[in-house]
Parts: sequence; C-alpha cells; structure tokens
Amino acid sequence: MPLARLAPLLLVAGCHALGLPARTVQPRLGRPRAAAARLVVEDPTITEESPTDWTLPVALAGVGLAAAVHAPAFARLASQWAAVSSEVGGDSFWAPAQFWAFFAAMHPLLKPAVWIGEVLHSSPGPQLGELLPVSFLAANAVVISLLVTQPRFRTALNAALVALLINFVGCGLEGSGNLADYNLALDDGVKGCPTYESLRRPSMDGFDIAKYSGRWYEQAFHDWTQFAEVYDTTFDIELSKDGKRWLDDFAVRGPSPAAAPASWEKSPITNGAHYFLYGSIDSADAGVLRESGFGVTFPNFILDVQRDDKGGYSEAIQFQCLERGGVRIFEGINFLTRKPLLTDAEMAGMFARAKEAGLEPYGASPAQMHLVQHRQPGGAEIDNSWQRFWRSLGVDKLLALVESSTHSTFEDTTAMQ
Repeated sequence: MPLARLAPLLLVAGCHALGLPARTVQPRLGRPRAAAARLVVEDPTITEESPTDWTLPVALAGVGLAAAVHAPAFARLASQWAAVSSEVGGDSFWAPAQFWAFFAAMHPLLKPAVWIGEVLHSSPGPQLGELLPVSFLAANAVVISLLVTQPRFRTALNAALVALLINFVGCGLEGSGNLADYNLALDDGVKGCPTYESLRRPSMDGFDIAKYSGRWYEQAFHDWTQFAEVYDTTFDIELSKDGKRWLDDFAVRGPSPAAAPASWEKSPITNGAHYFLYGSIDSADAGVLRESGFGVTFPNFILDVQRDDKGGYSEAIQFQCLERGGVRIFEGINFLTRKPLLTDAEMAGMFARAKEAGLEPYGASPAQMHLVQHRQPGGAEIDNSWQRFWRSLGVDKLLALVESSTHSTFEDTTAMQ
C-alpha cells in the first residue's frame, strides 16, 4: 500500500493509542480521483458531542503535585542514603535500606486494609453466611466491572493510588503525619545514635537481667516498626540458661476497638499474633541487649527500671537505635510495665523519667508517643462467625505452630549450650 494511503490509518491508530477520538481523515495527496475519495474511519463509541475525559489527566496531575510538594523531603532522604552508601556497602547498606523500605510501605498498605474492613462490616442489608453483606458484594461487583471494562478508570485509579502513596510517605519523611508510628525521617532532629552511658539512669545500678524476664505490657511507644491500630501489646522475655541470650515474644491483637469499632472482632488476629526477636546480652553491661529482627541487628538499651516492694522490676524504659555510616536510620522507645493498666500519674512519671534520660529529642514527648490500649487480662477469647471462619481455614493452628516452634527452637539451642 502506498505511504499516502497508509498515513490516515496510522493517524487513526495513533489517536486510539493516545485515547483520542478518531475523526474523518481526508488524504491530501494522491491521484486525481483521490480528491473525490474520502477515507472515513470512525469510533462508534465516540461522537462529536462526547465530553473530554479528564479522569486520567487529573490523576496524573495528582501524582505530579504529590511529588512536587514532597520533593525536598525525598531529595534529603536520597542525600542521606547516599551518605550511608559512601561509608558502608554490601549487606551493611542493603539490610537497613530494605528494613526502612519495608515499614515505609507496610503502613500505607495496612491503613486501607483496616478501612476496607470497616466498610465491609458497616455495610447494610442481609448477609451471606453471617459473613458478607450483600450490599458490600454488590459494590465490589460494580468496582470490579469498572476495572475490567474501563481501561481509563483502571489507569486513573492506579495513578491516584501512586499519588496517595507518595503523599503518605512524604508526610512520614516531613514529620507531618503521626510521629509515634510513622516518623520516617533519618537523623530526625538529632544526628546519629547516642551512647548507652549518656542515657542510662541511676536506677540501673545493680541491674539483674534475670529479674527482667517474664511478661511486660507495652504502655506507649515511638516506633515505626509498630502500628497504632493494634492493642494489648505484650513482650514476653525468655532468657537462655547461661544468661547470654534472650527471646522476645512480641504479641499483639488487632485492629483495636478504637481504630476499627465495626471490624475489630472479625480480624484473623483478634485473639492475638506473635512475632519473635532474638538477642544477645552484652557481657560488659547487662542493660545493653543486641537485638535482631527484620534482617537487621541493633542495640536495645534498658535505660530505667522501677522496683516493687519485693525488689522485682515493675516498670522499664527501652530505647533502640539503628545507625549506619553516621546516619540514624531508626529509633524506637518503649514504656513497659508489669501490669496492663496504668493511672495517669504513673504514665506521667514514665514520661518524666524518659525526659530526664534525654530521650525527648528522639521522640519520647507525649506528642510523639502512642498510648497502647489494653484490656484487663483473663477475659474469654472472641468467638463469632468470623472467628469460626478463620479457624476453618486453620489460621489459629498456623499462629500457634509459629509460636510453639519458635520457643522449642530457642529452648533446644539453649539446652545445647
């Protein structure tokens, strides 16, 4: 086919590729009869009166706006990681980079999941099998149909999600979001990690690590490896027989009744889930624990303990800090007690001692700490149609297997020492 006859077809194809409506195209070159001939190629779904589809341009504009607004924060982050890479390489660089990226992504993924759960369990009308509201299923069918049949809607939705992700992470870098559980800035306020000696309180004199084992209730945290949506958070500390290693059984329930009033009883971890951290105890100072989790190892400082009338430890303040190449990548602060419920005066006392230890620049102020919701222990486990559904899938057995196998492995390794 001569190029003059092929050009109109290429023009129409290009219009379709760009999402533009095709128009009547008249060749201007050709033989005498070409002037009388018209090549008509029309899109039957688009007429001259069709409105312009602004969905995708608006979504893409949102991506550009989010990137522009948070550009200084992302540029600062890039320069900080460049400084780290200039000092360390290999796994010393990539392990903390992956650690940071994992939790930077987990928070914006978890929050929509909690929101969807709220929509699901708040949807009106009859339910199928006491689980799924018919109205929720109908709404999902409409959305899925749009995603399948409307490419522009699908593309615009993806662009909008990217814009929201950029904005969410950008707010975490700038400290304009929730500073308790999503303060992503490196070297936020103070450069690097402090030494244990600069933070350690006199209450640590004569500290006995053996008395530190057992259950602790987390009352407050500044820590972006944790999530504000959970509750009943506990640490169960188990020491090896020789006192040189420890296992931290980190347990949570979620989401909390405060974060998800309509769906908290329906979650697969309503009755609890566990994550395990391993550590070694510093031979020079029992208050310094080397903790490993999520692919990285960092010091966990026990800075302050309060004693009960029997000499046991009733309260503790912990501080974790991860530094590479002189740059602080992560800091965590935990207020722990032996009892689940505190008075306002007891909580105020923990904040005062954290301030005296010099932790406020690292996030120990009331504005940057998340208070953990606790129930009085000993209550019955939640049992409803959703919990029976999760049990039918074996979720409870899987969670129990993970917990028991981890404890067994730790006990076996300590027995061989």
